[in-house]
Formats: sequence, structure tokens, C-alpha cells
Amino acid sequence: MKSPQHDPSRPAECLIIGGGPAGLTAAIYLARFRRGVVVVDSGCSRASLINASHNYPGFPEGIVGTELLQRLRDQAAHYEVRLEFGEVTGLTRAGNLFEATTQNDAGAADGNTLPSFRAASILLATGTADTIRNIPDWMTGVRRGIIRLCPICDAYEAREQAIAVMSSSAKRGVNHALFLKTYTDTVTLIHMADATLAKTEQKTLRRAKITLIEDVHAEVRIAEQSQPAVRLSSGEELYFDVIYPMLGESPRSELATRMGARCNKTGNLLVNRHQRTTVPGLYAAGDVVNELSQISVATGQAAIAATDIHNWLNRTPF
Repeated sequence: MKSPQHDPSRPAECLIIGGGPAGLTAAIYLARFRRGVVVVDSGCSRASLINASHNYPGFPEGIVGTELLQRLRDQAAHYEVRLEFGEVTGLTRAGNLFEATTQNDAGAADGNTLPSFRAASILLATGTADTIRNIPDWMTGVRRGIIRLCPICDAYEAREQAIAVMSSSAKRGVNHALFLKTYTDTVTLIHMADATLAKTEQKTLRRAKITLIEDVHAEVRIAEQSQPAVRLSSGEELYFDVIYPMLGESPRSELATRMGARCNKTGNLLVNRHQRTTVPGLYAAGDVVNELSQISVATGQAAIAATDIHNWLNRTPF
């Protein structure tokens, strides 16, 4: 027996904000718990950028991020999950319910907006946004697999290649460069900050035989049918097989923090072991919570959150 399809005239038992791996996994679990669930997806899942994921279990040949997302959407549709495409622009509390205001992609142009949603609980699965600068047309590079955003995800596929790490943070840059040394002997750290690296950090890089270039204005040039090049302020161009722009991330946590949810110093939402934020009834899972940014972590957190939401709804009148 399939889950009951959500009646738009009634409050949803759970509104999931974000249609990436975390949000869709939670939707599948909640639908199988026979809960009325709505997913609002703005279409900006980081998973859609994945050229090919080789470390997500069950796909020995790898899987393209967009294909994985479509499979999850198809599975959610099997249980009649209501999926809306648009952006949640605000959350408020109305008695025992949350109210979400939304806007679809066309709304900015023609004034058409999705209806607001009321829900007994909210799961925030909005992910994180990468900080990218000095890389014109970086999306082309990502699609070709020459610009990469997650060393844990795909450094194995870059083994024995010439790798550059771009970073404006000394700690982040050095740590990522050292991590990538596991896979190749040719690693260059391009430190893009006004302040030079400390002598201890320079010594660490020399000991690991990592080349250091300090140039705040370094810029990536992506040409067709060739390696990506890093153009230095001097005009010199250095060619690499793969470039990792490790310039930081911005968790999309604003909807929750505006309601009083607490986050850590990097902006990731603080949750307990059940994925509850500090706001009752408001849950979070995936990259908006966890800095590791792995699909398997996101789906695991989603399963935990969905199960606790189901149990919480049993004892919470609305």
C-alpha cells in the first residue's frame, strides 16, 4: 500500500526544504512511515555538480550526480511524495505549526509564487554553497572533472596527476595539500591571501615536498581540449591536471538561524543525535549540518531525522 498523498488543504506532517540526497532520503523514509510529506527543491543541490561519484556504496562503476538525484526523485515519486520546485524564502511559527513562504523560479519574473505551506515539522536539507573566485566559467571545469570541489570524494581518481590547491586560508590550504599528497607526488599549494604563510607552515610543506606559490590574484583559465592553467600576477601560466579551489563554504542555514536555531562558527547548524536543532520541531541533515560533506553521511543523517520526526509526530498534537 502506498503512502497517502499529501492533501494541500491540510498541514503537512513534515515539510522538507531541499531536494538533494538528504532531503529525498528523508522523504522516502517518511513516506514509508505513511506520513504526509512535501519537498520543496530549489534545484541547487551540490550533488548535481558531481561528474561521477565513485565512493557512494552500491555503484562500483560510479554514478553521475544528476542521475543519482533522479533515481532518488523516482523512488520518492513511487510513494507519492509531493515534490515542488521553488525556493523557501521564509519560515515562521503559527501556533503548533510552521509556515513556509515560497517562490518558484518564475516568481521573480512574472510574480507567480507557490502557495505557502503549513507543516507540523520541518527538515532543513539545504546543503552548502562553495565559495568560488578567480575561476571564470568554473562550472565548465567541474563538468569536465578538471575543477574539483571535494578531495575526499574524488582524489582517488586524480592519483598520480599534477594537482593544484587554491586556498585563502593557511590552515585549510596546508591540510588539503597534505591530504592530496596521499595520491600524487605533484601537489602545488597556491596561497591566495595577503598574509604569507607562517614559517612553520612553510617548513611543513617543504618537508612534504609540496610546492608553495603565494599570489592573491592567481586566476584559473579553462580552455577547451587542454589542461586548466593558473595564471599568476606575473603573467606566467602553470598547467595542472586537476585544480581544487578550497576557498571555503557557506552553509545555507539562514532559514533556521532566523528562527533562533544555533550554529557553529562555520555556520553549520547545531543538532543533537536525533538531528534536532535548538528549535523544537525543526530538524536538519546533510551538508548544512556536517562539514564532511559526504552523500553517505547526508543520507544517514536523513534516516535518523526521519525516524525521529515520525516518533515526534506520534506524541505531538497539531
